[in-house]
Amino acid sequence: MPLNIVIVGAGPAGLYLAYLLKRRRPDAHVRVLEQNARDVTFGFGVVFSDRALEFLRDDDPHTYEAIAPKMESWSDIELRHPAGSVRIDGIGFSAIGRLELLGLLRARLDAVGVVPEYDRRVASLTELKNADLIIGADGVNSLVREAHAPAFGASVAFLTNKFAWYGTTRRFETLTQTFVRTDHGVYNAHHYRYSPTMSTFIVETDEATFELAGLARMNAGDTKSHLERVFAVALDGHGLVENRSMWRSFPKVRNQRWYVGNCVLLGDALRTLHFSIGSGTRLALEDAIALANALHAQPRDLPAALAAYEQVRRPIAEKLIAAADASADWYERFGEHMALAPLDFAMSYLTRSGRIDPARLRQLSPRFMAAYEAR
Repeated sequence: MPLNIVIVGAGPAGLYLAYLLKRRRPDAHVRVLEQNARDVTFGFGVVFSDRALEFLRDDDPHTYEAIAPKMESWSDIELRHPAGSVRIDGIGFSAIGRLELLGLLRARLDAVGVVPEYDRRVASLTELKNADLIIGADGVNSLVREAHAPAFGASVAFLTNKFAWYGTTRRFETLTQTFVRTDHGVYNAHHYRYSPTMSTFIVETDEATFELAGLARMNAGDTKSHLERVFAVALDGHGLVENRSMWRSFPKVRNQRWYVGNCVLLGDALRTLHFSIGSGTRLALEDAIALANALHAQPRDLPAALAAYEQVRRPIAEKLIAAADASADWYERFGEHMALAPLDFAMSYLTRSGRIDPARLRQLSPRFMAAYEAR
C-alpha cells in the first residue's frame, strides 16, 4: 500500500524532501502544508559556507544545476573593526535569495506532480490522523515538535543578544562584518549580497546597548532610521529594506529524540544553528536527503527507517551544533572582543567555533596569516 506522507512546512527542507520522496516513490501520496501564503517568507538571502551546494552534485545533479548558477559567490571575507579593516582570503561563501531558492525548489516539486498547499494552517495533529508519516519541517515554532514536546525531549533557550534581519540595495562584494562602537554601546552587522542588486543586512547588538539606546521603545520606522545612522558608512547612502524586521533573540532549539511514533523532525524544527556559521539551510537540506534515503532503503519498516535517519545524521549534526554554539558564545561577547587590535580580533573571530586553527589557516588564508605572523 502506498505511503501517505504529510510534510508540515514549505521552507527549503520541506519542499526539497517532498521532491525527493515523490521522485523515488511516485506511488506515495505526499502533501506539503504551509500556514503562510505562497511568497511570504522571513528574511532576505540564504548563505552557505564552504562549497555551497556541492553536497547536491552527486546525489541530485539536476537540482544542483538549477540552483548553483543563481548563487552569488566570493572567496574572501572582510572584518571592519573600528580601528581598521582586515581582509581574510580563502574563506568562501555563496548566497541566494530565499524567495528565489523556494521558487527553484517548487519548480523541482512541480516536475514530480506535487503542489504545496499554502494558507493551510494545521491547528492540531489530529487533523492528520490518516497520515502514515508526519514530518515536521515547520521551523523554530514547530507544531509537530510542540505536539509531542515531552516525548521529543524538546527545549528552547534564548541567547541574550538581539538581532534584526534587514536587506539593502547596497551591493557588497564579499561577506562583510561591520563592528561599530557608539556612545550608547556596540553593534555588529552581517552583510552579503544574495543577488546582483540586493544584500542581506543582519544587525546584532547586546542587551546593554539595546536598553541604553532605547531600542525596545522605538517603533519600526524609528528603529530603521536609527540603524541607518549607526551603519551610515557601511550603507554608503543606501537605506535598509524591511521584511518582518523586528528584534529577536536567537532561539537554541534542541531535541533529545528525533522521532516519536510516526512523527519525525528535520531542519530548524529539530535544531537551530546560529546564523553566524552559515550552515542552517545546508544542514536542513542534508537532513532531507538522509531522511529520503532512509525511507527509500526501508520502505516497509518505518521505525527502522527513522532510526537509520537519526543514526546517520546525529553525529554530523552534533559537530555542527558544537561549532555553532561556540560561535554564538563569541558573538554574545563581541563587544569585549572589539577591544583587541584588528588582526588579533580577526584571529579571535576565525578560531571562535573551534573548527579552524592557525595551522589550517596557513593553508586556507596564506595572505592573512602572513600579515598576522609578520606583525
